[in-house]
Amino acid sequence: MPSTAELAYLAAYDASQFPRPSVTVDVVLIALDGDALRTLLVRRTEQPQKGRWSFPGGFVRIDESLDDAAARVLRDKAGIDGVFLEQLYTFGAPERDPRTRVISVAYYGLVDHAALAAAAASLGEHDRVATFRVPWEGERGGPVDLLDAHGKALSVAFDHRDIAGTAIKRLRGKLAYTPVGFALLPREFTLLQLQRVHEIVLGTRLNKDSFRRRMLASDTLETTGTAQEGVDHRPAALYRRRETGDSFHG
Repeated sequence: MPSTAELAYLAAYDASQFPRPSVTVDVVLIALDGDALRTLLVRRTEQPQKGRWSFPGGFVRIDESLDDAAARVLRDKAGIDGVFLEQLYTFGAPERDPRTRVISVAYYGLVDHAALAAAAASLGEHDRVATFRVPWEGERGGPVDLLDAHGKALSVAFDHRDIAGTAIKRLRGKLAYTPVGFALLPREFTLLQLQRVHEIVLGTRLNKDSFRRRMLASDTLETTGTAQEGVDHRPAALYRRRETGDSFHG
């Protein structure tokens, strides 16, 4: 309970004595489709930077938390709800938005590609699925291009190429010690499928034998006791992620 002195101070406090920046949230959705990582972009219909592409985002309301704001803009601008989102990074360069001082808190989430494509299809010409093209290796970081269906780099608003790069850097960094890779797979998968997820996220080829040994020794997998069906080669054993109670899940 605030003291009498604190209540008196708060009653007399003038918030206008300090300039106040605006705060937004931007959400990077990441999905695996074939041999590429995809995301959902929204075309800006108003100035500034009208016509450019950006991640779903919006201003934080005065009475909502950052997490609630991220979920709201994703629901309102992409028609996607119930996605696990994790706070990524805060982007606060003074000149990042020409309107005023705007600080953006970026989030990222891993989703099924079918849900991503369905959202883009339902929202029409103002949304599209784009492909990440990462020009750097490892976790060096930096801006990332976002490509259209023809492999052409899209014109991206504000600093969203930097936001994209930070999301990829975070995903690569977490791949070795968290279960994020499983969120890009079906519930049951082969070791080769798991290896391909790691290769696509990391942007490099991995040795099959050493990857297999590392995964089987990691205590993150359990066998299903079944194998692939309907394939024209020797069926591979199916695995699933061992449940640990953490937030990311396949």
